[in-house]
Amino acid sequence: MTTDKKYSNWLKAIASDKPLIIAGPCSAETESQVLATAKGVKEAGAQILRAGIWKPRTRPGNFEGVGKIGLQWLQKAKEQTGLLTAIEVANPQHVELALAHDIDILWIGARTSVNPFAVQEIADALLGVDKIILVKNPVNPDLALWIGALERIEKAGIDKLGAIHRGFSSYKKMMYRNEPLWQIPIDLKTRFPNLPLINDPSHISGNRELVADIAQTAIQLKFDGLIIETHIRPEEAWSDAAQQITPAYLSEFLQKLVVPKDRIFNPELLKSMQLLRNEIDQIDSELIQLLKARQDKTEHIAQIKFEENIAIYQKERWLDILQKANRNALQNQINQKFIEQLFRLLHQESLKIQHRIFSEKEQTKK
Repeated sequence: MTTDKKYSNWLKAIASDKPLIIAGPCSAETESQVLATAKGVKEAGAQILRAGIWKPRTRPGNFEGVGKIGLQWLQKAKEQTGLLTAIEVANPQHVELALAHDIDILWIGARTSVNPFAVQEIADALLGVDKIILVKNPVNPDLALWIGALERIEKAGIDKLGAIHRGFSSYKKMMYRNEPLWQIPIDLKTRFPNLPLINDPSHISGNRELVADIAQTAIQLKFDGLIIETHIRPEEAWSDAAQQITPAYLSEFLQKLVVPKDRIFNPELLKSMQLLRNEIDQIDSELIQLLKARQDKTEHIAQIKFEENIAIYQKERWLDILQKANRNALQNQINQKFIEQLFRLLHQESLKIQHRIFSEKEQTKK
């Protein structure tokens, strides 16, 4: 992928300097529902109407979308409101029908972007097409896979390109439906600064009560826009009822949305922040030195284990480390979940180091 500014041209044309807002129902259910929701999100401040036409469901038997007829409802909504329209496509047939009904924006969903074969089929169907194409992150946290999907679409000649961050699946129970893992979209934006990046707080949260907070976080992180599931009667929605909001609530939280400034203009504040950043840099340097000292001790322990034929993994020792880390986090008022994740990473690295030492010593014996 290139970092050419062409990627952001379509975004500026639609949203100017404001956040892009894509809103609409998880699923198009009836013509009246689509038209009423379109009117509501238009009044709330959205520039684009989204609606699910074909719905990939985890298990068969659930509502899988109204299909082709829903595209006609979107056409009518566009005529009545002037909103651009956006839908998810999962195969070349979906692309063909979307183009035939002049849908403005197509997005590739998380269940599709995880499969390079499926993405390539869609890319082939998009050859020569002048449409905006958005790619959601794959369900698993794999930045390379996300970039690969974007590259396949780019190579089909698409220069109106963007990415959607909808969070990542996890086997762990947590407060969100999908874990945000903010660093992954930040890494994508760092590598491709001109690629529009849109946040999907609906799928991250899985809970309408959390949508506004996640949306604000995304905007504070300099995302370019939001895609929000909005329904005239969310409790009666045929799919994902718990995460959809009303047009009235959409309007309320968009009015309260705080868009951050790019930089500090007050010289005194700027000087103060620079001093704080310098102190953080010094602490970071000390952290790295401490990690190096920890690594040296780990290598020494590995040598002793090898010589005494002791297993690399010691369950009791690991549980003791974790318990102490959690206790120290609590005492020092640091987020315990963060500390646990940090120490799990340290433990994984320790196991790798010890395995390397064992392998090197085995090679020496041979």
